[in-house]
Amino acid sequence: MSFYENLVIETQETYTRYHQVYAAGGTPYELSTRPALPQDEQISRLVQEIRAADCVLVGGASGLSAAGGGDFYYEDNASFRRYFGKFAEKYHLKGAFDGTTRHWDDRREFWGYLATFLHTTLTAPVRPPYLDLDALLAGKDFFVLTTNQDTQFIKLYPEDKVAEIQGDHRFFQCSVCCTDDTWDAVRPVENMITAMGEGTSVPEKLIPRCPHCGREAFPWVRGYGNFLTGTKYEAEYEKVSRWLLAHKDKKILFLELGVGRLTPMFIQEPFWYLTLNLPRASYIAVNNRYNFLPKALEDRGMAIVGDLARVLADARRLFEDSSQAPRAA
Repeated sequence: MSFYENLVIETQETYTRYHQVYAAGGTPYELSTRPALPQDEQISRLVQEIRAADCVLVGGASGLSAAGGGDFYYEDNASFRRYFGKFAEKYHLKGAFDGTTRHWDDRREFWGYLATFLHTTLTAPVRPPYLDLDALLAGKDFFVLTTNQDTQFIKLYPEDKVAEIQGDHRFFQCSVCCTDDTWDAVRPVENMITAMGEGTSVPEKLIPRCPHCGREAFPWVRGYGNFLTGTKYEAEYEKVSRWLLAHKDKKILFLELGVGRLTPMFIQEPFWYLTLNLPRASYIAVNNRYNFLPKALEDRGMAIVGDLARVLADARRLFEDSSQAPRAA
């Protein structure tokens, strides 16, 4: 088991122990009570910290995608209706994830819905917050750890720069995990979408199946299926672990973006632990709701509460403007 996976397991134990606290939107850790700086000063500090760091470990979670328009997972909003309208009308769904947990009597309908879900993320352009983040990281030594499965980071960076520890919509696995294999989902999804047309179901023959046992396939993702935690999963953890161990003595900035209260054990709390225990590390979180900065990190960290898309856009503007400013003679 890799270094970072061990950290996650330890923080999962804390989550289990204090589940009621987390369920209420809180944290069992003592938080800083220092007044926050004005947001323009926070953004200035964010830019300065990125520049000063030898390297950056980005922790990108669901709030990052939601800030750029990928906000259709948990609610029946305009974005959900745009992509899933025919299913929303027919089945009265309340968000994309709702459709994955419903009981579907007709598997052709289920796969029509699931293909729509996967096609929506696989074909989405890179969202503006990701592009702004990319501009801020220009020229830096960085690595990305993400719990997002929507392939946004992979559209920007090579595989060896990104660890997708919660899965990836580009791959299928056996729904009963009869094998350690994962395989391409992109082409089968395209075929299902084409065959479905304006309808809501796919032909029986196009339902993806495991090449080993013949049971239905399923996306290689945690959260709405029997997630395969095999070789590929371990390899994702190994990537971030290797990067961390190679950079542990450098001035690392742990940059947490859009972590909610459902999964603090994958990015947020490991980042807290690492910042506290690596002597040259610092930590910045951006979140549209939660002002969670541990008291133990108040001299080495900052939490920015605000619209994530706006914060990154403003930081990029400041970064680029200051980069172009003439230097004093």
